[in-house]
Amino acid sequence: MSRILGYCLCSLVILLISIPVDAAEEFVIEDIRVEGLQRLTPGTVFNYLPMKVGDTFDDARSAEAVRALFKTGFFNDVRLEREGNVLVFIIEERPTISSITITGNEDVQSEDLIDALRQIGVAEGRILNQSQLDKLELELRRQYFSLGKYAVKINTIITPLENNRVDIRIEVSEGLAAKIQRINIVGNKSFDDDELLDEFQLSTTTMFSFFTKNDQYSREKLSADLESLRSFYLDRGYINMSIDSTQVSITPDNKNIYITINITEDVQYTVADVKLAGEFIIPPERLFDAISVQRGELFSRSNLSETSEAITKKLGGEGYAFANVNAIPDINKEDKTVSITFFIDPGKRVYVRRINFAGNTKTRDEVLRREMRQAEGGWASTGKIERGKIRLQRLGYFSEVNVETPAVPGTADQIDVDYTVTETPSGQFSVGIGYSQTGGIIFSGSVIQNNFLGSGKRMGVTVNTSDFNRIVSLQYRNPYWTINGISRGFSGFYRETQAIDANLTSYNSDSFGGGINFGIPLTEFNSFFTAFNYENTKIDTDENSAQVVRDFVAANGDRYDIFKLTGSFTYDTRNDAFFPDNGVLHSITAGVSLPLLSSSLEFYTVEYRTAVYFGFFEDYIFSLRGNFGYGDGYADTTELPFFENFYAGGTRSVRGYEDNTLGPQDEFDRPLGGNVKLVGNAELVLPVPFLKDNKSLRISGFFDAGNVYASNEDIDLGELRYTTGLSGIWVSPFGIISVSYGFPINDQPGDRTQPFQFTFGSTF
Repeated sequence: MSRILGYCLCSLVILLISIPVDAAEEFVIEDIRVEGLQRLTPGTVFNYLPMKVGDTFDDARSAEAVRALFKTGFFNDVRLEREGNVLVFIIEERPTISSITITGNEDVQSEDLIDALRQIGVAEGRILNQSQLDKLELELRRQYFSLGKYAVKINTIITPLENNRVDIRIEVSEGLAAKIQRINIVGNKSFDDDELLDEFQLSTTTMFSFFTKNDQYSREKLSADLESLRSFYLDRGYINMSIDSTQVSITPDNKNIYITINITEDVQYTVADVKLAGEFIIPPERLFDAISVQRGELFSRSNLSETSEAITKKLGGEGYAFANVNAIPDINKEDKTVSITFFIDPGKRVYVRRINFAGNTKTRDEVLRREMRQAEGGWASTGKIERGKIRLQRLGYFSEVNVETPAVPGTADQIDVDYTVTETPSGQFSVGIGYSQTGGIIFSGSVIQNNFLGSGKRMGVTVNTSDFNRIVSLQYRNPYWTINGISRGFSGFYRETQAIDANLTSYNSDSFGGGINFGIPLTEFNSFFTAFNYENTKIDTDENSAQVVRDFVAANGDRYDIFKLTGSFTYDTRNDAFFPDNGVLHSITAGVSLPLLSSSLEFYTVEYRTAVYFGFFEDYIFSLRGNFGYGDGYADTTELPFFENFYAGGTRSVRGYEDNTLGPQDEFDRPLGGNVKLVGNAELVLPVPFLKDNKSLRISGFFDAGNVYASNEDIDLGELRYTTGLSGIWVSPFGIISVSYGFPINDQPGDRTQPFQFTFGSTF
C-alpha cells in the first residue's frame, strides 16, 4: 500500500513540473514552436532552451526544458505539446510593472522605498516577481519596528491592466509609535536611576517629547544608550561593570513599551602606574606631557582615549600620520588597581607627495595654496594639514571645506593631501532695498567682489541711502600684497548724516575722506593692523541740538580735518570668520588723531574686543563676547568729540533696547553717547530643527549686558542693563537677516525698550 502511495506522489510531482508529451514515446525534434508570447521574442526563449532541432526528446529533456524556462523568472506557466515531430511550448508571460505608487508613509520616504525596490529588481518596466514584493514588505515592517511603530499595517494591491501589465499600489498605515512607559535599571547600587538615565537618549514622555521623539523606542538608540551607560561606569573606575541582559516588552495593544536593563557594577579600580612602551620616535618626556592619566586617580576609559589621541596627534605632527597608540590595562583584582601601558607603534614617517584642490572653479589655485602650512615634499603634519583646512574656511569664499589624505598607490610612506571646497558667490552686483528699525528703508546699489576674478582681492563700489545716512564708498584690499602675507588696502568715502534720525542727539554732518591700511601677520594666530586715514567733517547745529554739542562747536569750530593713525593687535584662533564654533578672539585697537593742521582735533580711543567659542553636547555651541571702549581728548581738545562717542543698545550690542539709546541723554532726552562703553554677551547656539547641516542659519538663546558712561560720571556697574531672549541670523541670497526677541530684565523709567528687533538687507 505504501509503495502504491509513493508512486502516486511521484507521479503528481512530475505532473506539476510538466505535462508530458506522449510520456512513454521518444521522438526526434524536427521543429520547435513557441506560442503565447506578448513581449519577449521567440529567439529569447530559444536561448534558454537546453535542446535544439535534431535532438531526441524524452521525459528527462521535458523536465529539463521546463525548469530552464521557469528559472528565467519571465513566465507564470509553461506547457509542452507535440504536433507530429514538432515540439510546441505554450507560455504565459509574467506581467510587466506599469507603475508603482506608495501612500501613507511619512517616517520612511517614498524615494527611499522606490530605490530599495529598484535594487531588488522591482521597478517600472520590469517583470513582476511576487516573492520580491514579499521581501520588501518584510523589510519595510522591520524598518517601522525599529522606529517603534509596531502597529504598522502594509497592504500591497496588484491591479491587472491591459497588454499584460499591472499597477502596484503599496498602502501603508503607520499607526502611532509605541511610547516608552518605563525604563528600569536593576543592579545599580552606587548611582540612582535618575543619574544613569540622564545619560540616555531614550526616556519616558516629557513636555518636549513631541519635538525630540525621545519617548519613541528605537533599537539603534537603545544600543547607543547601553554604550553610554557602560562608558559612564568605565569613566568612574568600574572596569568590570557588565550589562547582563536587556528586556524590551510591548503591551498587547502595541502602544506601550517597557525596558529593563540588568547590570553588575562590581567595584571601583584606581590607577597604580602609567608607563610608555614601544618605539620612541619622540623623547618620552615630551610624550608624558600628553598623558592625562594620573597615578592614584580612578580609572577612566575616556582619559585613556584622550591620552591615546593626544600622543597620536604629537606623532602625527612629526610626520607619523599612521601611528598607532594602544592603551593596555593590567588589572590587579586583589588590590583593585590597574597599571596602564601605552604601547606606541609610530610606523613609517609619511611624506606629502602633492597637495591637490578640487571644487574651486573660480578661485585660483594660488589663492588656496598660499593658505597652506603643509609643504609638498615635506613630512606630513596632521596639525598643519588641519590648519590649512581652517584657513580656507576663514577666507569666506567657501561654504564647505573637506580634506582627505589618501596613500599614494604602490608606496608605504607617501600620501596626497586633497582639499575639496564648495564655493559660495563672493561677488555681488545689486540694486536693492533693505529695512532696519533704526535706519528705516535702505536703498542700496553696489558692486562688491570679495574674491575679484578669483584672485582673493576685495574691490567694491557702494551707494547706500537710509533715513539718516547717505554714503558713497570705494574700497580695495589685497590680502597678499607681499609674499609674506602683508595686506594693503585703500578706501574713500563721502557721507551725509542726520543724527536725530538714528536715535542720537540732533546735529547734521557732511564728511569725506580716505585712507590706506596694512595688515601684518606676526605668527600663525597673531597679527597687527595699522591704518592712516584722513576725514574732513562739517557739523551743522540747530535749536534742537544739545547744549554740549553747541558748546563743542563753539570751542572747536564746525569744520575739522582729522588725521587718524590706528593700530590694532589681534589674536584669533576661530575656525570660521562668520559662524565659528571653536576658538578665541582677542583684539585691542588704539586710534589717535594727529594735530597736523590748525583745524585738527586731538583725541584718542582704545577698544578691546574678546570672544570665546566652544562646542559641547553634539551641535550646541556656547560663546562669550565682550566689547570695552574708552576715549578722551588731549592737548587743546578737552574731551572726546561727541561724534566719536560710543553707543550701546540694539541688535549689535544689548538686544531688547532701541539702537544707541543706552547711556547719557541730552536735555531733550535724546541719546548722547559716552566715552566709556561696557558690553558683554553670552550666547548658546542651538541646533536648527530639520536643518542640521545648514551653514547659513543660526538660532540662539542669549544674555546681554551693557551700558555707556559720560566722562563726567563714575562707572557704576549697577547701571548696566540686562536682557535675555532668542535670536536668529540668516545669510540669505538677499543679504543678512537678523531677528531677535529680547526681554529686558532691569529696565528703568525712561529706558526705550524694543523687544522685537530685526534688520534686513546689507548695510554699509
